[in-house]
Amino acid sequence: MIQEIGERSGGAWRPSPGSVYPTLQLLEDEGLIVSASEGGKKLFTLTDAGRNEAETGPEAPWEEAGRGVDWEGVNEIRQAGFGLMEAFGQVWRTGSADQRQKALTVINDARKRLYLILADEH
Repeated sequence: MIQEIGERSGGAWRPSPGSVYPTLQLLEDEGLIVSASEGGKKLFTLTDAGRNEAETGPEAPWEEAGRGVDWEGVNEIRQAGFGLMEAFGQVWRTGSADQRQKALTVINDARKRLYLILADEH
């Protein structure tokens, strides 16, 4: 279910088990879903009351979560972050103590400079 929500929201929303399972229990307590165990998995099905609630209720939250997201920009940021961490990891694994210290300085400086961007300072 967590994976399905992630896919339906285009990756914008990935709820934690700590939020999903209590919600499922609440829905079951309210008679909106029923659960059954099958093959070691717990499967949930909407009841008639649950279907009615789903049809008359608000828009699915995963549809709203991905709306207006600049996915191309998100991908660029993700790639830049992964590239930075890959380079940092390589220095950390193979570099000397002096090179590691320089890498830490670069990372810490980059973090500070990013915050300065938000503060409109240079």
